[in-house]
Amino acid sequence: MSRNGYFFEESGYLKCDMDDGCETKEETGGEELFDAVNNTVVSGDSIRFFVNVNLEVPLNAADENESAGCVLLHTSRKYLKLKNFEEEVRAHRDLDGFLARASIILDETATSLDDVLREMLKHFAEDPENMEPSCNFEKIMSTLFTDSGTPREGNGTHDVSDSTGANIQTCTSHLKFHLLSDTIQGVTATVTGVQYQQSWLCIICTIKSLQRRHVCISRLERPQNWGENSCEVRFVILVLAPPKMKSTKTATEVGRTFATMFSDITFRQKLLETKTEEEFKEALVHQRHLLTVVNQRPSISDGHKSHGSKPLKLHEFLNVGKGISDDIARRFPVYALDFTDGIIGNNKAIGKYITTMIFLYFACLLPSIAFGSLNDENTGGVIDVQKTIVGQCIGGLLYALFSGQPLVVLLTTAPLALYINVIRGICDDYNLDFSAFYAWIGLWNSFFLVMYSLFNFSLLMKLFKRSTEEIIALFISITFVLDAFKGIIKVFKKYYYSGRTGESYLEKAPTDAIPSLGINTTFLMNSSVSRSMSLENQTGTHDVHYGRETAVLSLMLMLGTLWLGHTLYQFKKSPYLHARVREILSDCALPISVLTFSAVGSYIFKEIEMSKFNYNPSESLFVLAPVQSLSIGSVMSAMGLGFLLSMLFFIEQNIVASLTNAPENRLVKGTAYHWDLLLVALINTGLSVFGLPWIHAAFPHSPMHVRALAYVEERVESGHIYETIVSVKETRLTSLVANFLVGLSLLLLPFPLQWIPKPVLYGLFLYIALTSIDGNQLFERVALLLKEQTAYPPTHYIRRVPQRKIHYFTGLQVLQLLILCGFGMSPLPYMKMIFPLIMIGMIPIRYNLLPRIIEAKYLDAMDAEH
Repeated sequence: MSRNGYFFEESGYLKCDMDDGCETKEETGGEELFDAVNNTVVSGDSIRFFVNVNLEVPLNAADENESAGCVLLHTSRKYLKLKNFEEEVRAHRDLDGFLARASIILDETATSLDDVLREMLKHFAEDPENMEPSCNFEKIMSTLFTDSGTPREGNGTHDVSDSTGANIQTCTSHLKFHLLSDTIQGVTATVTGVQYQQSWLCIICTIKSLQRRHVCISRLERPQNWGENSCEVRFVILVLAPPKMKSTKTATEVGRTFATMFSDITFRQKLLETKTEEEFKEALVHQRHLLTVVNQRPSISDGHKSHGSKPLKLHEFLNVGKGISDDIARRFPVYALDFTDGIIGNNKAIGKYITTMIFLYFACLLPSIAFGSLNDENTGGVIDVQKTIVGQCIGGLLYALFSGQPLVVLLTTAPLALYINVIRGICDDYNLDFSAFYAWIGLWNSFFLVMYSLFNFSLLMKLFKRSTEEIIALFISITFVLDAFKGIIKVFKKYYYSGRTGESYLEKAPTDAIPSLGINTTFLMNSSVSRSMSLENQTGTHDVHYGRETAVLSLMLMLGTLWLGHTLYQFKKSPYLHARVREILSDCALPISVLTFSAVGSYIFKEIEMSKFNYNPSESLFVLAPVQSLSIGSVMSAMGLGFLLSMLFFIEQNIVASLTNAPENRLVKGTAYHWDLLLVALINTGLSVFGLPWIHAAFPHSPMHVRALAYVEERVESGHIYETIVSVKETRLTSLVANFLVGLSLLLLPFPLQWIPKPVLYGLFLYIALTSIDGNQLFERVALLLKEQTAYPPTHYIRRVPQRKIHYFTGLQVLQLLILCGFGMSPLPYMKMIFPLIMIGMIPIRYNLLPRIIEAKYLDAMDAEH
């Protein structure tokens, strides 16, 4: 088999003047063609195929240009890869389906392409297993070709051959010619250009009236000359398929299967030697076996994968500090570029930096306010909003300056707020000083993290497959959704279901002065009483709730923030406005939605009291915790809690860093897992002793930071549009400026920051959760359960894994997710403390349990990046 074939796409308009036509073709496809040839020759890639598609000739062209005798021909060509028989399950199923009801014609005597195709269609019609009751074979013949007629001068009738594999027939004053609409041919890149494999031709067609796919192979008795690129055709493969098919079952995909087999000249020679249909089938089966064995040979990329997944050895963990030194050696040479990229040089990205800074500022500040308010309630004001903002500013600045991967964003998160709440409960139960106990737990946590970094424990992250990471990522997204709904439910319990208080107050109010107006009067009285109760509540004379309008407005603000934010986030895909304006609106979706609905809640509806976060200014932000006040027993118990906390830090920090450094993000400056873990330990040491909230790498903020700095392209494959990252500006400036602005936000306390209603923060949580599921393969596969097969995207796992296995794997992942949610969201506080151990327990499940249910090759395919 030739090793340097390729397949290319070319678009253009061919006019009457052949020189003009060549010019057009060169301008549109020439550059890609030569690049493709060079790349293919250098890499020694396998043969690819050449397709002519959509050859359309307007029927009215002949009428409009009758005097000139001219029509327009639109040509489109594209590359197809050889089908991988070892990885793509559909290759075997296509062949099995053909063998089950084989339609093979041996030694066809017809000489013209029209006659050959008619015989193949007739073979379909006569086969009882391939019957199509509503199929019109004349209509199929017309669909296979793009026909056009132009008037010509002259008399007589004669036949000539055209250059596209069909006949040209001329009559007295009319020239009629056939052009095949959709074909696949093998081509090979040579020094002089493209060389066609002219002994076979694959014709594919989509027919609406068909009920299932059909394949027919015809071996001609003698080689036929059907044009310039089909001079000695011996084999014709005809593939017919209905239009609504799964992306891996289309006519093109079936044609790709058989074209891959026929691209081997040795195989074609064997087919010429076969005498019967059974021998022909045996040759097909043997060729499938050969292609499967060939594709099992390790390639360069496979070698890299196997190297990355080699078993970990004990000496790798005993080499103390090696991971940290390697990280510093990898990242330090490009440290200066982290400040200058996008600022100095040709590829400036100042506008993108500004929009990313604004986004990141709000993405860091608003969760700090939300979780700071939650910590304020849980700790009785010991850790409040002010301290949370200070801790975010200091920790964020230090990490942005000294980290190995500055695109990772540090935040205090919901699991950390849960831990703080549990710690407060333990302190209340055992009469411990909260500040001292909190400091000791933080110090033990930092101690264990330092040990993990020195002994290269981040190497264990190789054991976390993509599927495991996505389970944890989806769990974090679910926690954001639950936090939002818990908050809005609390608002409804406080305000909407407070009618009894209003009624008791109403009973005491004089009602005889008000005329009886039925329901409307009652509504007005309830509304007015609720307002009066609010005023009295503000003066402190009555401890009553406000009214139902507060709850309803809160729900509108939460959903409005989500709607506007997500709409603007997707606005870059719309056709409105200029592309740069769309990109700016998309990057600033979060701040725009928050500011808009904060204004709606605090200004437009200012007469309605809204739920706002508490603000109690601290006398001193930096007070050392009395760590010496605890007994030895308390310090040892803090060690156990610190170990569990260190497990959470270790998993969250490394998984978020892994998602940030994912291959599809195309980051080029390298990773620094060990050094970043050490830096997080040192930062949290200082935060612990001063009673500031802990911080670690946050999901989905870190991948969203990467996305904000990325240049993204939209691409289309088999009718499905998907986005791919072309490059990312790796800089420290955005994180530095954003965290500095967070620190300056202390000057905005209590106002105007208190004008941000809590429901807007809940809407922020929903927005973060919704945008974080973009690209989550687990969520995409769950969505497949609700889609028809024709809407399945042509992803790598759809091609390589049987559909049933995909759904089995998805179900097992969902089961693991439910178990994780059961522990992480349990109403029992101590159950929440051990859910990091459940995360680690997913490793043996993936390596030991799942391979007994699903074959390892399918698991690896679904865990692959692409």
